[in-house]
Amino acid sequence: MANLYPYIYSDDAKTQAEFYANALGGEIILSKTFAELPPTAPHADERLRDKILHLRLRAAGQVFFMSDSVREPVQRGNGLDLTLEFADENEARQAFEGLSAGGELLMPFARQFWGSMSGMVVDPFGVRWQITAEFKAQ
Repeated sequence: MANLYPYIYSDDAKTQAEFYANALGGEIILSKTFAELPPTAPHADERLRDKILHLRLRAAGQVFFMSDSVREPVQRGNGLDLTLEFADENEARQAFEGLSAGGELLMPFARQFWGSMSGMVVDPFGVRWQITAEFKAQ
């Protein structure tokens, strides 16, 4: 069995992780900068000293990995959404509202024709999210 963790590259991983921790009720559980690499490591570069090498965030009951993108600029696209399904509709609504702050609404959080509550948003960092409440047959 394996665990699947989204690995999000960012222009500012610390700020983005703090946003997610606030929006989704989580916490940063590990954060390592390039300054913490051994001096002989091939990636040791003084210009990257304060950049995030690896960050682990626990939010909405999930684990996310994050890092500052130091090799190339971050480019987001429409080929992947992160989807969080909550058992409780109020939790889902709270997460949707948190991620929507300063972002772009793609689909309002509302009852869908298949019966569940869901919505889509692009957060202020350009990551696309689908937030849904677990479908419960009436």
